Amino acid sequence: MWRDDERFVKTYWQSVPGRMVYSTFDWGIRDKDGYFFILGRTDDVINVAGHRLGTREIEESISSHANVAEVAVVGVADQLKGQVAMAFVVARDASALTDDAARLRLEGEIMKLVDEQLGAVARPARVRFVTVLPKTRSGKLLRRAIQAVCEGRNPGDLTTIEDPSALQQIKDMV
Repeated sequence: MWRDDERFVKTYWQSVPGRMVYSTFDWGIRDKDGYFFILGRTDDVINVAGHRLGTREIEESISSHANVAEVAVVGVADQLKGQVAMAFVVARDASALTDDAARLRLEGEIMKLVDEQLGAVARPARVRFVTVLPKTRSGKLLRRAIQAVCEGRNPGDLTTIEDPSALQQIKDMV
């Protein structure tokens, strides 16, 4: 948005039709008593068969599995459901994932865990195992790049990526 004032105004000041308000792109709810609760970023919310789900909640559920060190969940376009959750997991003990049967067993355990904690609608369509997640040099997860790769799109500007092989792993899987 550098030197593009019109784009800045459209993106941050005109996202609510007919009103000039600043959008932080946070997602929240207001309860019956009038209290506001910030639930996360709107770009971290996916729409699965009409249900709005926060990727953070799905990630927290998956992270509760004993063999999960790190996880990234993204929404991937799906003709039937609109979007489906796709999870990428770094295992604590990767030596336990030496064959397809072991990976499928852990994938099943993770899906069952999400089912029990959040319900079937939040269950990832797939759980893929990687050795590292794509992040910027400052440690921020590159969700948009993961999503783009999963959907067969160009991931865009990756000048800040810490380890390009992390995204290549995902490309090789999907």
